[in-house]
This record gives sequence, C-alpha cells and structure tokens, in this order.
Amino acid sequence: MFTIEHEFDSTIITLVDEDKTPLLEDAVINVFEDRVTLSQWDSVKREMVKITLSISQTRDLEAALDLPEGVYRLRLASDAPEE
Repeated sequence: MFTIEHEFDSTIITLVDEDKTPLLEDAVINVFEDRVTLSQWDSVKREMVKITLSISQTRDLEAALDLPEGVYRLRLASDAPEE
C-alpha cells in the first residue's frame, strides 16, 4: 500500500510494508523540484535515516528497475545527436 500527498513544494509518497512478517518501517519519499529524499525509521539506531538523490539519480533508478544486470548510462532524448 502507498499514499501520495501534494504539499506546497513537494510530493510525499509513503510506502507501507504490508508483506508477511517481519514488517519493515514505512518508507517516506519526498520529491522536490531538484532532489528526492528517502527516509525510514531505523529501530536499531532509534533514529530516522535519510538519503538524498539528485533528479538524475532518480531517473537512473527508475530505468534500472526494468533492466538486467549490467552497467548502463541513461541517454535522454534531449542528449541525442540531431540529424
């Protein structure tokens, strides 16, 4: 299950783990104009852990989800040579 909320300067996506036990804490993805942050509660450290991805890294991640093992460089349509 997931939720989507639109704030003034970002979109917040919360991923809720509903799979079989053991369940993990909710993962919160906050999408800003220039970056994406992922946050999740770490029950061992007892603190919120957050990483930040650039928009470019986010595009690469999106592409990587559907590709087989390997090394890739994402080429955008705007990067293609003009004919």
